[in-house]
Amino acid sequence: MSENIYASFHEHVLDVLKKIIPDLPENILKRVELVPTRELAHGDMATNAAMVAAKAAGRKPQEIAGELAAGLCSVPAIKSAEVAGPGFVNITLEASVFLQLIPTILARKEQFGHAETPKNLVVNVEYVSANPTGPMHVGHCRGAVVGDVLANILHKAGYKVTKEYYINDAGTQVNALAWAAYWRYLQAIGLSISDEVFEKDVPGGLQYKGDYLIEVGEALKQKYDQSLAPEGKIAPVDLWFAPVKEMALDYMMARIRQDLSSLGVYHEVFTSEAAVLAGGAVEIAINKLQAKGLLYTGILPPPKGKQLEEWEERPQLLFKATQFGDDVDRALRKADGSNTYFANDIGYHNTKIQQGADIVIDVLGADHGGYVARMRAAVKALSHDRPADKPVDFEAVICQIVRVVRNGQPVKMSKRAGTFVTLHDLIDEVGKDAVRFTMLTRKADAQMDFDLDQVVAHTRDNPVFYVQYAHARCCSILRSAQDVWPDILLVEDASPANLLLLNDEAEMNLIKHIAQWPRLVEAAAATREPHRVAFYLMDLAAFFHGLWNRGKDNTQLRFIQSDDYTASLPRIMLVMATAIVLRSGFAVLGVDPVEEM
Repeated sequence: MSENIYASFHEHVLDVLKKIIPDLPENILKRVELVPTRELAHGDMATNAAMVAAKAAGRKPQEIAGELAAGLCSVPAIKSAEVAGPGFVNITLEASVFLQLIPTILARKEQFGHAETPKNLVVNVEYVSANPTGPMHVGHCRGAVVGDVLANILHKAGYKVTKEYYINDAGTQVNALAWAAYWRYLQAIGLSISDEVFEKDVPGGLQYKGDYLIEVGEALKQKYDQSLAPEGKIAPVDLWFAPVKEMALDYMMARIRQDLSSLGVYHEVFTSEAAVLAGGAVEIAINKLQAKGLLYTGILPPPKGKQLEEWEERPQLLFKATQFGDDVDRALRKADGSNTYFANDIGYHNTKIQQGADIVIDVLGADHGGYVARMRAAVKALSHDRPADKPVDFEAVICQIVRVVRNGQPVKMSKRAGTFVTLHDLIDEVGKDAVRFTMLTRKADAQMDFDLDQVVAHTRDNPVFYVQYAHARCCSILRSAQDVWPDILLVEDASPANLLLLNDEAEMNLIKHIAQWPRLVEAAAATREPHRVAFYLMDLAAFFHGLWNRGKDNTQLRFIQSDDYTASLPRIMLVMATAIVLRSGFAVLGVDPVEEM
């Protein structure tokens, strides 16, 4: 039997269903699910098989469910199967199914839950990709954590994963950064120029006034002395722009990498937008679409909300995005011949296709929701002629805004004014692990408050503390067990009779939740929802703490019976299994488990 017992019994469900209704279409069978029941009183697992098959079979769901339940009862490891509601079947397994997992977990250690067979699919996960115009802030932080943990969970589920950061170093914002850095350079060499005076010469005004660029100004002074302002005043742009821009970008990217490192985020690939454009990636993608007959010159309707008198009709090079699910065709080249930002993004994403990605996932901020349909259309168009007519899947995970709260009041952020809460400050105050775990206590597409007071509280209301405390308690119990029996932690197996001593309801509830870990890994990967791992660990901690508390009232349930090795061994094995799964989950989250608190 697979260590993913849900996968094993899913096969049993399909086998029985196919006997009841032969020749069910494959698309129907793919919709059959086997999931943990919401209430433990309703059994261990529930399936929707009868409801999914009813229409194709031309029969009532409850009728099929009755036959399915009867057939499942003949499977040796199934204790009972009962029809529930409109046609669900609730399944209760023999306790031995769960108990036999304990030796498996002790043998596999943190590899328990890792995919037993690889998916043979390459996934590119691009996340953070913050403009290199300022330090990382908590808004970037959420995307960094979500993307990093999503990549980790995909790897654990058997995908081949690449973690990528796209450096936006070719747009107007990095030009604005260069002007701001030059302003700080002028200050560093002693020229007293107010931002109001300087702004008169700056295209679009001085956008980045934060103190973080003072260091760039000093570095420019050290390298160039006064040669970038040789007459003691603002020099012609051609003299200083390129070296200032280069140094400012290098400085900001070094700082971003340092911030990401402090968060435990390490990308395998950093791709420069400027390099992508210089390498002709946009032209390659446009030519590819042109060869497929997917481009034409046309005039787009005015954007929604525009008054007609404000709209100027201009012929542009358009991509037939509507053929691939978008609601409007998209411009790739403007009337003046320059490429749109979307064209640049198409060029970049085509490089991912060329590098062999089967799935491309972008982790984006809340303001990029409108970007998804057009990029999905482009990726599909660029790859729909792949072997077996299997285009590359483009997916987006949208991260909503994070509001930082202190003493019940929001802490304001403003990247350009330099008054934002930086990622560095956040980690310095509460620690990497608290930041990473807390960022996953809500779904990515839900807004969240990051409460600076709560994440450092030693209470059950702080999930970071609550889950870490469960692991620390496990370690404490295991140390105490070693004090009584020095070799007990070397035991990785016990007789079935010993394991059957784990028959209390609280013990079985904990074991059953541990057994869900391999399925949880698969589900979190399939749904692209890394927060599920944090939620699972919180529930696992609750089951463990509940059992620990039961032992305070009932001495027979204490993990260590110092005068009874036989009774203690299976309980110590259960604690070891709990600690292993907690550590496995922490590894996915990028959180360091603590052994003492």
